[in-house]
Amino acid sequence: MTREYDIIVAGSGPVGLMAALLLGRSGLLVLLAGPDVNLSDRRTTALMKPSLNFLERLDVLDDVRTHAAPLRVMRIADATQRLLRSPVVTFRAAEIDEDEFGLNIPNARLLDVLAHAVDSTPGVEWRKTMIAHWEPGEHEIVGRLSDGDSVTAKLAVAADGRLSPAREAAGIAVRTKESRQAALVLTFTHTRPHDDISTEFHTEDGPFTQVPLPGNRSSLVWVTRPERAKELSGLDDAALARLIEERMQSMLGRIEVEAGRQVYPLSSALPDRFAARRVALVGEAAHIFPPIGAQGLNLGIRDLESLDAILARHVGDPGAPDALSAYDRSRRPDILARASAVDLLNRSLLSDMLPVQAARAGGLALLGALPPLRALFMREGLRTGSGFGSLFAASGK
Repeated sequence: MTREYDIIVAGSGPVGLMAALLLGRSGLLVLLAGPDVNLSDRRTTALMKPSLNFLERLDVLDDVRTHAAPLRVMRIADATQRLLRSPVVTFRAAEIDEDEFGLNIPNARLLDVLAHAVDSTPGVEWRKTMIAHWEPGEHEIVGRLSDGDSVTAKLAVAADGRLSPAREAAGIAVRTKESRQAALVLTFTHTRPHDDISTEFHTEDGPFTQVPLPGNRSSLVWVTRPERAKELSGLDDAALARLIEERMQSMLGRIEVEAGRQVYPLSSALPDRFAARRVALVGEAAHIFPPIGAQGLNLGIRDLESLDAILARHVGDPGAPDALSAYDRSRRPDILARASAVDLLNRSLLSDMLPVQAARAGGLALLGALPPLRALFMREGLRTGSGFGSLFAASGK
């Protein structure tokens, strides 16, 4: 027996859970296919103000905020030993009349809150199994679940990660590039307050980013060479804490590393299209790049906002070719711009070429010296088009 739905959401990570909530509460019958949430995830996610507005729309922001820390100041510090080094650049939310840029949220808390919200949403059925096989058709898409059942819908929302079986079934090619980097992720306590300041130290191997958590605690994403990340992960707590404190120039005082370290290999990937054959890509199925500038999940939320707006105009058939073409066009500029910016910044960190280092140092120096330019970057960092796009629009009047 095959059961029919309006939409199938594949994947139960944060983007998949949000997609199911958003679409289920809009009156559609939604199947969410994916395993139970992983509450052992030690990572945190910095969500910017537009993304927090989206969580508020889903009525989960208050439950998330209780375990999150505000990001009121963000700094970039050059910790390289190169000849050409940039000055420290400080971005303050108050400069653009904001109380905070966003919140740093533990992934486990975010997943737990979203999972409970999905469970209490009548329009969503959560089958905690995977789609083993997809069959895209002209008028519907069929998913065969791992438990043997089959389901059909007009549209499949692929939130099933970087290897996305739904994307593969739709015949969407993807360009993948290994970065020869890995990220060591952990949390630590410190004796001095962080004052809601996040600091990204730029090193020759990648960014070393401290992000505040509630109390005198912070999360750390240390991007370095894969062999170095493995070596760091194997150190005892005291030795690792000393290295972190040294890297941070003791700015947060004495450090103690908490239990639970994780190492993630890094890569980047972009599909040729963001929708085809009744499949729309969201989250890591649509874009993967290194954890620089807090872009990943924020970009995934913008995927959902765009998809929701387009589906509202294609109620009769949300997976029709014109609906998917509209989604592809709507996401392409934002995703390509963010992916290019992250790749350029990462390359500039890794490059030993003096012209590249000079360009990077000069650009950061300009940001630090020119408040109007810094404000444009901050607004653009929150949402594409709110900074440079609005400037160009104003100049064209």
